[in-house]
Amino acid sequence: MQEQLKEYAKLLVEVGVNVQKGQNLVINSPVECAWFARLCAQAAYDAGCREVVMSWRDDALDRMKYLQAAEDVFDTVPDWQSSFYNGYAKEGAAYLVIAAKDPENLKGVAQDRITRAQRSSSAALKDFRRLQMRNGFPWCIASVPIPSWARKAFPDLNDEQSVSRLWSAILSAVRVDGQGHAVERWRKHLETLKARVDKLNALDLESLHYTNSLGTDLVIRLPEDHVWAGGNGVASSGVPFIANIPTEEIFTAPLKEGVDGVVYASMPLSHDGNLIDKFSMTVKQGKIVEVHAEVGEENLKAAISVDEGASFFGEVALVPYDSPISRQKLLYYNTLFDENASCHLAFGEAYPECVKGGEAMSKEELKECGLNDSITHVDFMVGTADLKIMGRTWDGEEVPVFLDGNFAL
Repeated sequence: MQEQLKEYAKLLVEVGVNVQKGQNLVINSPVECAWFARLCAQAAYDAGCREVVMSWRDDALDRMKYLQAAEDVFDTVPDWQSSFYNGYAKEGAAYLVIAAKDPENLKGVAQDRITRAQRSSSAALKDFRRLQMRNGFPWCIASVPIPSWARKAFPDLNDEQSVSRLWSAILSAVRVDGQGHAVERWRKHLETLKARVDKLNALDLESLHYTNSLGTDLVIRLPEDHVWAGGNGVASSGVPFIANIPTEEIFTAPLKEGVDGVVYASMPLSHDGNLIDKFSMTVKQGKIVEVHAEVGEENLKAAISVDEGASFFGEVALVPYDSPISRQKLLYYNTLFDENASCHLAFGEAYPECVKGGEAMSKEELKECGLNDSITHVDFMVGTADLKIMGRTWDGEEVPVFLDGNFAL
């Protein structure tokens, strides 16, 4: 197990963020994962990192804050925090996030506090967010288990057993076995993703039509100059990196006002410390005009209302139903993993790289290309075993993209 953990840390540092000699690395980690953050720090220094800088967070303290802090706390961000994130982003430091939290940590917290904190944080860290969305610096999100999360994923097991089971699932999902083969496996995997990206870009589709037995019947038009991406990205410095480990998706941006129909979620969504489950959205001319959820409907309504762009879509992602993570038949309650087990959409901001030349465009130019702008970006899962996606080219030809939940290309 120790060899697997070292291999995993090395993978995140040398392939995920691909830290360069003389470069700084910022690690954002829960305090419960400090021991693994130290493994990543050591791997970074071994790779020639200039300095590893830690940014800690804690579920328990976050919950105390949202329940008991003064009202004005949620409308402001300390100067040191904005300087920290914006400063390191501007200098091109690598950024590694260890994403592990209790999926329901903020259950019962006033939604208004969560929304206001999101808005104030977005305004204060706008340079960080802008550069991250444009690949201005290498970044990677990965995860390790913590007991509160593991208990949700394996409710019938005790803490030790559930953490052990979650570790096994995660290491399998990220292709780590402790034998030193992870980097080679990831290279082959990236080649597979690139082949699919090339096929989709060659089709030059005008729209996608989603249907399944849940009731999804959604047409998504694509920008004329859209680009499909997947696997690794390239930072503005020219250094390749992998934003999500694991990743199984091929993605692009929808035309902001070109989405119509109804879409049903196929998995629960853990968002802002709350669970949203069994939900659907009705969309007209790109805008989400109606939502229903059996669990967390008010949280969902708040999520699509943080700004004007939050009620429009920003991402279309394709993941085969028989992907390695989907075959685990495990609901992670963590979007990093669940989105890589299922086709998904995201409401909120679109990635500039999803249109030709987008990373060099201004916000106004991206809007002219049909991309959505927002302070949020929330992925939710829509893939099923019977999902059918029919593509339509600009010449009117229909092309099956997905049949029975998997790629038909």
